[in-house]
Amino acid sequence: MTKPSLPELLHAAVSAVGGVERPGQVTMAESVAEAIGDGSHLLIQAGTGTGKSLGYLVPALAHGERVVVATATLALQRQLVERDLPRTVEALHPLLRRRPEFAMLKGRSNYLCLHRLHEGVPQDDEDGLFDPFEAAAPTSKLGQDLLRMRDWADETETGDRDDLTPGVSDRAWAQVSVSSRECLGASKCAYGAECFAEMARERAKLSEVVVTNHALLAIDAIEGAPVLPQHEVLIVDEAHELVSRVTGVATGELTPGQVNRAVRRAAKLVDEKAADALQTAAEGFERLMELALPGRLEEIPEDLGYALMALRDAARTVISALGNTRDKTVQEEDAVRKQALGSVETVHDVAERICQGSEYDVVWYERHDPRGGAAYRHSGASLRVAPLSVSGLLREKLFEDRSVVLTSATLKLGGDFNGVGASLGLAPEGTATEDQPVWKGIDVGSPFDYPKQGILYVARHLATPGREGSRGDMLDELAELVEAAGGRTLGLFSSMRAAQAAAEELRGRLDKPILLQGEETLGELIKNFAADPETCLFGTLSLWQGVDVPGPSCQLVVMDRIPFPRPDDPLMSARQKAVEEAGGNGFMAVAATHAALLMAQGAGRLVRATGDRGVVAILDPRIATARYGSFLRASLPDFWYTTDRNQVRKSLAAIDAAAKAEGK
Repeated sequence: MTKPSLPELLHAAVSAVGGVERPGQVTMAESVAEAIGDGSHLLIQAGTGTGKSLGYLVPALAHGERVVVATATLALQRQLVERDLPRTVEALHPLLRRRPEFAMLKGRSNYLCLHRLHEGVPQDDEDGLFDPFEAAAPTSKLGQDLLRMRDWADETETGDRDDLTPGVSDRAWAQVSVSSRECLGASKCAYGAECFAEMARERAKLSEVVVTNHALLAIDAIEGAPVLPQHEVLIVDEAHELVSRVTGVATGELTPGQVNRAVRRAAKLVDEKAADALQTAAEGFERLMELALPGRLEEIPEDLGYALMALRDAARTVISALGNTRDKTVQEEDAVRKQALGSVETVHDVAERICQGSEYDVVWYERHDPRGGAAYRHSGASLRVAPLSVSGLLREKLFEDRSVVLTSATLKLGGDFNGVGASLGLAPEGTATEDQPVWKGIDVGSPFDYPKQGILYVARHLATPGREGSRGDMLDELAELVEAAGGRTLGLFSSMRAAQAAAEELRGRLDKPILLQGEETLGELIKNFAADPETCLFGTLSLWQGVDVPGPSCQLVVMDRIPFPRPDDPLMSARQKAVEEAGGNGFMAVAATHAALLMAQGAGRLVRATGDRGVVAILDPRIATARYGSFLRASLPDFWYTTDRNQVRKSLAAIDAAAKAEGK
């Protein structure tokens, strides 16, 4: 029997999911199949509506060897495992004469730990979940959630946190999950045979397609101990997010609360001398953190250096002591010891890393409390360390021994793939060095007719936004645009403060409902925004990427300003400086690239279907006036471009009238 052709397979899969085959999707599937066939690397930009998940799943399933698909968002993981893969496998089964298995795999802390659930957590973590006199009566929301999770543990087949609805807080989940450092190991654990995390790993080992997230991919690359099964092909979807997710995994943090927790956990298990030394070091660290001012530490101050060395050395002693008393076989003691060891090892490793003072690391103090004030001084300060760049790590760990396909709607910035390629450790397209592999970039386009479906309006007449202060002219412009559009507005702001100020101002001026991020869960806000065309939704970063509202409810997308990183962002400013010291243009390589990626994602919220019409309005004149403006514009969809405010008002009013005439 002849082997089915790729177009045949793609046609069967598209029909099964009720989709429409698009030229871009066919080009994508052929390119992915070619890369898999010759073991090469590929960057593919596939616009919204291309059907890119089938564009890579069909050639992956046809390949027949194991493929790992890594995504950034839970929504896409779910879509792949619950919708796209089951339907595609069934559709291809008659043609392939086999039914490929697929599975989802996440990090250990995403799964319910049966040992933790049944044996309880070490005493210092319990935080009074239950009334001591009536163990079964929860005294708090936390206690209620714990009881609900106990019931859920008897029903769930996966133990996956994301299958628990409604969800629970991070604090509640921490009561029933463990990190890989705290895990006893399946062979030592009384619940090892039923362990949800182990079962997920076993399913992954037996599957042809393994769906995972960027974080687990990063852990697999960084930590050396493989957590993903062997695979020949890696497909990274939502690849524009990869560098920031890998940076997050490679970032270490120390807080007084975390250090004190490690002290409490270890104190019961080691001799008094070792425990006291760790306690004293923790107190010294906490005193320094009370005085910490946010910002980068280009050099480690002497007092902080001493405090960290004391912490590192005391932690090392405690780790040795915990190791020496490991011969006990009692399960509960093992679990308590493993948890203490995990906590102390984390403190040791981060303190050691900062003490080493690598030129490839950036160290800074951060404060987290949005309300300010002295109440949070102890808990709100953290000391963080992150890699200056993850490009070398990605080049070395990602592109060796397998074919890698990276795809997203936004990989081509300023007109080419080289900016994103450089962030992944790749040489410019078409060139290669001894340690930088050859790769190819392909833009398969979009099924949408952007010049006819959308307008890009830049408010050139506004004043250039300053770092602080209110922008009265911008708020006037925003109110007029929203009015002309009849609501239907997604407002993307560069800070939460700006979003709040705009919501407050427009609620006073207009009779349109204004929803504000933070006043309700994100899912609820997006649902309400989609349900009522007159409604506006204002918010910050997660809205730039997370909103999919086709139709008349979203016909105006407004960006208040170019979303450059904050000038005081320690990591971004360090990266910019490093590029400049190497002779490059730090502003373009870091700040402008960061802004271009976000703006491309933000502008992508407007046209989500072939019938969509609307305006992307950027209320920052620098897009039209600054030298880097053309780079940013070249990163956006090819909308019809104007700076004429009257023209835009007329267009918005016409789009609003057309939607009303259709009864929308």
